[in-house]
Amino acid sequence: MSEIIPVISATGLYTPPDSISNAELVESFNAYVARFNADHAGEIAAGTVSELAPSSAEFIEKASGIKARHVISKAPILDPEIMAPRWAERPNEEISVLAEIGVAAAKDALAKAGRDAGDVDAVLCACSNMQRAYPAMAIEIQAALGIDGFGFDMNVACSSATFGIQTAADYVRAGHARSVLVVSPEICSGHLNWRDRDSHFIFGDVATAVLVEAKDFAPTKHWEILGTKLKTVFSNNIRNNFGFLNRATPETVGSADKLFVQEGRKVFKEVVPMVATMIVEESEKLGLDPKALRRLWLHQANQGMNRLISQRVLGHEANEDESPTVLDTYGNTSSAGSIIAFNLHSADLAPGDTGVICSFGAGYSAGTVFVRKAA
Repeated sequence: MSEIIPVISATGLYTPPDSISNAELVESFNAYVARFNADHAGEIAAGTVSELAPSSAEFIEKASGIKARHVISKAPILDPEIMAPRWAERPNEEISVLAEIGVAAAKDALAKAGRDAGDVDAVLCACSNMQRAYPAMAIEIQAALGIDGFGFDMNVACSSATFGIQTAADYVRAGHARSVLVVSPEICSGHLNWRDRDSHFIFGDVATAVLVEAKDFAPTKHWEILGTKLKTVFSNNIRNNFGFLNRATPETVGSADKLFVQEGRKVFKEVVPMVATMIVEESEKLGLDPKALRRLWLHQANQGMNRLISQRVLGHEANEDESPTVLDTYGNTSSAGSIIAFNLHSADLAPGDTGVICSFGAGYSAGTVFVRKAA
């Protein structure tokens, strides 16, 4: 039997229509800070409560490179009394919010590849935060699209999409599927503490989809998957303790650690060398010169991290063409970030050009997908 080669046939993107600028976010946050400090003036003076510090758009952009982020529920997030997304709970008979945006991204990918539901064998829902434990979000997306096959959920935090691509490629390579959708709906606004000065600006909402198929089935215009590499190293420096066992200790349900928390400086120091080394070593194993990679589609978490990783891989400070940025307008969208970058900044490459899609985050986890443009 001839070898089955997995390729990326198309990618899809759903972007919520509403966006929050840094200026809007800061206005809301500082209103909350002023109210908190006024309400707790006595305790602050007595030293029993810490005074909250205001933020600024300049601080946010300098710390992260983020200027804005798209969200599904804008007004409640900016309301100092709420500062969280809000929408009516949907009945079980209606499609869930996470599945709905995942379907939108999937339809975009299918349309670009000229596919319909009958062509697809499997759906993987790979993202950071599932709306529920079961039934699997992937199966709901599969049903909404009308796909006859199988689906399952997988979560490796910000690396979920690249882990999903390798899983899909393995199914194709083994002959278990000819066409697999990897869908990454990320409603990050739901797990973000919008009252925390050090992190309230980080995340946004979005959904992406990647169609992985056998080369002999794929459209002429595709990206050959040259190789993939996954890595995990346990760390508490990025953590979210929300889960169904929280009900066993109801007194801590509202604690800050039930939302996203991180030790940003430690993450920067430890993840940058791990990811850069991983890209370089895997490039060389594949017979590629890392310095000759045409483009790096990196995880969109922090501009400084991407700048340093690109420099270590390419041997020089990368320009926007070599390592495109989308976090300035999307924010950190967890597993979707590197896929957004690939979706928006890959059409201009020439046949034969090589690049790497790379994600990294909580776990720690990191995933690389090396690709070559076929046509």
